[in-house]
Amino acid sequence: MKVAIVGAGISGLYLAWKLSKRGCEVIVFEKKEKIGKKTCSGLFSERILEFIPQSQKLIQNQIERALIRFPKKTLTIRFSGKLLIMSHFELDNLAAELAENSGVKIILNHPVSSLPKGVERIIGCDGPNSTVRKSLGLSEPKYRLAIQGFIKKEDRSDFVETWPVKGGFIWRIPRGKEVEYGIIGDQKGAKLLLDDFLQKNSLKLEGLESALVPQGFLIPANPKVTLCGDAAGLTKPWSGGGVVWSLIAAEILLKNFPDFLKYQKEMKKTFLPKIIFSKIVTKTVYILGFNFPWFLPKNIKIESDFLSRRI
Repeated sequence: MKVAIVGAGISGLYLAWKLSKRGCEVIVFEKKEKIGKKTCSGLFSERILEFIPQSQKLIQNQIERALIRFPKKTLTIRFSGKLLIMSHFELDNLAAELAENSGVKIILNHPVSSLPKGVERIIGCDGPNSTVRKSLGLSEPKYRLAIQGFIKKEDRSDFVETWPVKGGFIWRIPRGKEVEYGIIGDQKGAKLLLDDFLQKNSLKLEGLESALVPQGFLIPANPKVTLCGDAAGLTKPWSGGGVVWSLIAAEILLKNFPDFLKYQKEMKKTFLPKIIFSKIVTKTVYILGFNFPWFLPKNIKIESDFLSRRI
C-alpha cells in the first residue's frame, strides 16, 4: 500500500517508520529544510521508551515531581513514574533515521498545498496549522502560545516548578547543562506575563523561541485521509504537551490501519473522556488555587499522561 504522510514531526516519522516495517511504501513530505522541532520542553513520561527505546541515549535529566506555586500555596505533584528530559530536536532526528533505515522516503523543503495524489492513504501530521486538516474543511482548534528560553546554568534537580497564570502557566525546567524557562498561555497576553515574571526575578533568557499549541479533537470521518498529533489538536489540556499522546494515537492508528474509520472510533473512546475530564480538573484546581487554596491538598500523585490504559 502506498502511503503519504504530510509532516516530518515525531508522529509522522514514527508512523512512517512503523508502516514501512510492515511493508508499506511510505513517502513523507516536510515543508522545512531540516527535521527537528525546537520549541518544545521535551519533558516526556517514561512511556516514550516503550515507543522509541533508542531514545534512552537522549536523556538529559530525570524529574520526579512538580511544584505548582499558587500565590498562597504550593502544591507538590508526584508522578507515578519519572519524567524524562530530552531534546525534541534530537528525538525527531532519531525518528527520521529509524524511518529512513526502514525504507521511508523523506522529502524536505516540500510544502504541500493540497492532498497528495497517487497514494492509497494520506495521514496529516503537519502541525497546528495543518494543510491536510484545512483541505478536509475541518474547523480550527483552539490555540495557546508557548514561549521558551534558556539560562546557561547547570542544574540537575529532580523537580520542575510552575507558576499558574491566566490561560496557562510559567515553568522552570532543569535540563542538566542549562535551565529552561517558558510560558504557555493566551496568545495576546503570554509574552507580557512572561516579561513581567522575568523582570521581577531578574532573569534574562537566551535563545527565545515560540510556537502555537493547539487543543481539540479533530479527526475526520474519512476512509482515506486522517490526522494525527498536533494536526488533530491532540495535546494535554493541562500542560500543552503532546508527544506521548501523539504516539499513543499513532499506535491506535497502526492497530486499525488501513481502516481510518475504526481509528477515529477508537480515538474517540480513548481520548475524548480524558480531554473533557482533565479540562474540568484543571479548571477546578485553578479556581481553588487562586481563590480557596486551603481546600487543596499539599501533595498529589498522578499518572503523568493521564492515560493508564496501555495500547
